Amino acid sequence: MAAAYCSDSGEEYSSGESGESDSDGSSDEKTDFQLHGKKPCKFYNGRGCKDGDRCSYLHFCKYALTGGCRRGSQCKLNHPGAARESSSDRSTSAAPKLTNGRCFQWQLNDGNGWLDVANDHILEAQYSLPHTQSIKIFNTSYGAVSIDFNRMRVSGKSLRVRRLDDGRTVWLWYCTLGRKWIKYGDEDPKGVPGPVKNSDIEKKFQSNPASSYTFAIGADTFEIKFAEMRQVTAARKRKVARRPQYRQQPAGVPQVASALQNLALDTEPRWQFEGDRGAWHDFKRRSGTPNECSVTSDEIERKFTQNPDDGMTFKVGRYSYKLDFQAMIQTNLKNKNERRIRRVLV
Repeated sequence: MAAAYCSDSGEEYSSGESGESDSDGSSDEKTDFQLHGKKPCKFYNGRGCKDGDRCSYLHFCKYALTGGCRRGSQCKLNHPGAARESSSDRSTSAAPKLTNGRCFQWQLNDGNGWLDVANDHILEAQYSLPHTQSIKIFNTSYGAVSIDFNRMRVSGKSLRVRRLDDGRTVWLWYCTLGRKWIKYGDEDPKGVPGPVKNSDIEKKFQSNPASSYTFAIGADTFEIKFAEMRQVTAARKRKVARRPQYRQQPAGVPQVASALQNLALDTEPRWQFEGDRGAWHDFKRRSGTPNECSVTSDEIERKFTQNPDDGMTFKVGRYSYKLDFQAMIQTNLKNKNERRIRRVLV
């Protein structure tokens, strides 16, 4: 098994999902791209590029690269530096730090000011997972609202979204390795820590989000490109994510009243596993059957809420399994077979 630095010794990860968001780039970011000598892809800016991640040109809005995109945050194309704004959700002059005792606060803006989202601990828990791309919330005055975590925007509606924090968020960096997200700096199966520390990556990111972080392992050189949110080597690219370490809100912190106080995420999260034919099945007891399960969906949810970065073990019949909340994988501890799991709101 590969160590936690996401080397190229494992299976290549490919996905059509973007790791960048849509905020406008600064002059520093434009200079950074100019120094790399790359130009925007004309096909990406047209009807679409078939090469995807293999394309040697930039998959960014050509107008954003010159600072002239009139669509701004409504642009459907990637803007340089977007990954910094989305996956990092850094505070800006328009996003003040919280001083009301809360660790974080999610807000929506319909053009009439920022309003707090109630029950936003569910958004925060999902956002802290590197593999979670989006979440849909229901029962709002705007109907169902789908939030794209990578782009940090609301899909299909004239709404803006942002996440505030108290300035003490610990940001964690992840890289894809096969089907799993691996945290930089984690120990390998032999207990040897990876050669890269999360804190070192974050320090470089904070100093210049338009730059990159480079490290070497033996004769191989690895570069984490912050603007693209990719780990790049001579052989391949891997997706990178920056997500907050989940923190429980302090006890006794009141919910701030707002027009969105009744905005509710569906109150019944449900955990499911993927069957042999691709169908999804709920975790439930099935008492008295050969497939009797030792946990229910509600019990998994309680464990997940306590620590979204953790996992849990359970039994089905005579077999023991482990759930990995970060990878969203169920593993048979005897034969090591894996199944996908998911958490849905119904």
